[in-house]
Amino acid sequence: MDKPATELDEIMQILPAPDYPTAADIVSSEADIRQIYATGHGSVKMRATYQQEKGEIVVETLPYQTSGSKVITQIADQMRKKKLPLVDDIRDESDHENPTRIVIVPRSNRVDIEALMLHLFATTDLEKNYRVNMNVIGLNGKPQVKPLVPMLKEWLTYRTQVVTNRLTHRLDKILARLHILEGLLIAFLNIDEVIAIIRTEDKPKPVLIARFKLSEIQAEAILELKLRHLARLEEVKIQGEQKELNAEKEKLELLLSSETRLKTYLKNELKAIVKEFGDARRSRIKPSSTQSQAFSEEDMMPAENVTVVLSDKGWVRSAKGHDIDSSALNYKSGDSFLTSAKGRSNKNAIFLDSTGRSYSLSANSLPSARGQGEPLTGRLMPPTEAEFVDVIMGDDEQHILLASSAGYGFIATIGDLLSKKKAGKTSLSLPGVSKVIPVIEVDDLVAQFVAVTTNCGRLLVFPITELPILSKGKGNKLIQIPSKEIQSGEEFVVSICVLLATQKLKVTAGKRHLTIKFQDLSNYIGTRARRGNLLPRGYQNPSKIEAVD
Repeated sequence: MDKPATELDEIMQILPAPDYPTAADIVSSEADIRQIYATGHGSVKMRATYQQEKGEIVVETLPYQTSGSKVITQIADQMRKKKLPLVDDIRDESDHENPTRIVIVPRSNRVDIEALMLHLFATTDLEKNYRVNMNVIGLNGKPQVKPLVPMLKEWLTYRTQVVTNRLTHRLDKILARLHILEGLLIAFLNIDEVIAIIRTEDKPKPVLIARFKLSEIQAEAILELKLRHLARLEEVKIQGEQKELNAEKEKLELLLSSETRLKTYLKNELKAIVKEFGDARRSRIKPSSTQSQAFSEEDMMPAENVTVVLSDKGWVRSAKGHDIDSSALNYKSGDSFLTSAKGRSNKNAIFLDSTGRSYSLSANSLPSARGQGEPLTGRLMPPTEAEFVDVIMGDDEQHILLASSAGYGFIATIGDLLSKKKAGKTSLSLPGVSKVIPVIEVDDLVAQFVAVTTNCGRLLVFPITELPILSKGKGNKLIQIPSKEIQSGEEFVVSICVLLATQKLKVTAGKRHLTIKFQDLSNYIGTRARRGNLLPRGYQNPSKIEAVD
């Protein structure tokens, strides 16, 4: 009103968000609220508030128009359907002192309370969206969706007109009453003559009008005057009323004649309304960047340490714990231990076959290690004559090194190998008759080095930064091997590892092994795709290299 050119930013300082009758939090972002104010439509998101008491979750406020009993029913329904294994119990402790007090008991103190509540916000009425549609009838008499600033301006115009009409109406009433009082005073001053006219004339009204120059309204008021009002006291009352009305008339005329005075009157009136009916904000404004998200099936699976064991013939099983001697397990006749991977039961186990295709299965779905497992071909559809050669587990963001025996490789992540299809997907392209090298985990893409050795005893060490990061493909050349020898199978990569400058390299050749300090590897350190140098005599037919501390 004082600043007609006020912009939306200034209004948002005073009215940062709508208010609701409940004390739940408004978690919509400032940008979302601004969009509502700027366009006239959108939605406001409210979220229940809670606190932790002795390991339990106590919900203290609910979003507007949310029923506590309905929320309890929604949570209990998930528990009954075994879709909420993280909750052990739920109680309603609401009373007249605590109108809302819903107690949720987690299954253990290891439950992530914040993640659990984000799930409940997403799947129950503990979080609700309220549609905002500022569709109003404007001053032109037509409905329209209006932004906040134009709406406020129109409302002030409308309010000013309403107050003006009210004051004008009151002024008209006062003028009409003063007109009647003026006639009554004339009658009192000439009371004897008025009485005589009324008694003697058949139609006294026109006579009174002509004699005292009265209006019809004044004459009618005199004729309707009761005898008891002819007392002297009534004349005094009329004069007093006339004085009061004249004072009010002057005040109203002054207000209506000045736009500034009218605006001040309007502001004072609004302040009085706010003082009488206004109250403090109830809904707290707490914009949240954390979106509510329901648990996936993987999240609700029990997360236990498991070891996934893969046999030489492609049979798989899952053993609880990480301290499992996989080679000591019982295998079918003609079968033996190939490799194993350690991880969590709620993660995927990823399998690689001899053609470079990758497959994924939930570790929780694998058969127990108490038996001999089951063949992967019963669940997956690898190419004909393909064999499973490796299994890995870990976080999707974990970096790995994929390589072939032809001496090509690249950096990828475990997530790049995930596949929902039974037929898997091609992750590593194999040149010629090359084979898949077991997957190597990479922990540091900057500081680690790659060590590559061939069956002819060639060793090359180079920085891991020289390798590309790809999601699939053949990769870049790791070590130089003559193409004729690759095609004939005379020379190929037998082992790859990654190591830090603080570690040592252990070379195994048959029953012998050699440990080389990193500073002694200077003869083998070079750039990617070089030929490398021969290992010492006796170790020129290596079977494995690995990093040791």
